[in-house]
Amino acid sequence: MPTSLEPLDTGIQIPYHFRCPISLELMRDPVTVCTGQTYDRTSIESWVSTGNNNNNNTTTCPVTRAPLSDFTLIPNHTLRRLIQEWCVANRSNGVERIPTPKQPADPTSVRSLLSQASAASGTHVSVRSRAAALRRLRGFARDSEKNRVLIAGNNGKEILIRILFSDESPHELVSESLALLVMFPMKELDQCVSIVSDPNRVGFLTRLLFDSSVETRVNSAALIEMVLTGSKGTVTTNSESILEGVIDLLRNPLTSHPRRALKIGVKALFALCLAKNTRCIAVSAGAPEILIDRLAADFERCDTERALATVELLCREAEGCAAFGEHALTVPLLVKLILRVSDRATEYAAGALLAICTAEERWRDEAVAAGVVVKLLLMVQSECTERAKRKGQKLLKLLRDSWPDYSFANSDGFGCSEVVPF
Repeated sequence: MPTSLEPLDTGIQIPYHFRCPISLELMRDPVTVCTGQTYDRTSIESWVSTGNNNNNNTTTCPVTRAPLSDFTLIPNHTLRRLIQEWCVANRSNGVERIPTPKQPADPTSVRSLLSQASAASGTHVSVRSRAAALRRLRGFARDSEKNRVLIAGNNGKEILIRILFSDESPHELVSESLALLVMFPMKELDQCVSIVSDPNRVGFLTRLLFDSSVETRVNSAALIEMVLTGSKGTVTTNSESILEGVIDLLRNPLTSHPRRALKIGVKALFALCLAKNTRCIAVSAGAPEILIDRLAADFERCDTERALATVELLCREAEGCAAFGEHALTVPLLVKLILRVSDRATEYAAGALLAICTAEERWRDEAVAAGVVVKLLLMVQSECTERAKRKGQKLLKLLRDSWPDYSFANSDGFGCSEVVPF
């Protein structure tokens, strides 16, 4: 058997036994199967999942072709340490040390922890031990998607929902179960409806939006957004309080992870504003001001898109148009964001401007003075969405009477542009 293979891009030879027999790449998480052969974990898991069988319809070992009677994967710690030592020794040649992989959760351990977490607190099981079980499960869930699938496959979400909304759950269990529950997608319609249609559960989540723990407030907003999106419904109770809590989260994301708080806050606000009956409530709660202030400061790209979509939704209400129009930054900021972030952001910004400029002439003049004409002319000739182009064309037509000569000379250095209004 050769001791090495052909050189890679690093210009060095990787020892043969450090290579996965399936992918022929350096192993990052070597595991041994029942035949005694060692493979990289991701490669052998993919081999098994794709059904590489023999004539007897039995999954075989890639090297020996012997049937795999047991799918247990045993970590080869000795080989992994040798690979890490080799990486360190060849660091000068551009080889990076592979990190020590986190081992997947054991199914038996997961079932035991779920059983412990869901047990009634009493003589044999304390609140502290139940909370510890939830924290260990959260650690597993944080490690990998595979662990999250394993937990969910053992009725994890159903158990967590029961703990969260149980009248007997103390605050520690509520916060721990909520923090773990929001790590899973809520795509099951019946689960989402069972929460969003229950006034008691909605009221409970609303109270958590004002909890003394900011992390619990963030997680409550996350769950509200998830069940609204999953059920494609709306909350029929506590709308004012929910919006107040979500907007306060955007206003004061005072957590160890403020980016997450802002992301969840704008996602929750968007989900709430999809329902027409909540938009005026959102306007009264101060959503226009906080959205514009955040857009002007510190949103990331996907959050900017969602925030602009929310602005456009709120501008469909007369009260929303008025509130946004009166904010000094709204019009120049929306003009600035056209063709700057993404096609989606351009579409939403143009739609919001169309609504605002339709409402009052003074805001049309403000948009023209901010350089919107050239932005729109470029937009309708760009490769942005057809919806964005239609909105841009409508806005150009609306602004036609407000086009003084200086609107081109003052637009981002396009004074000599040959682009003229149609």
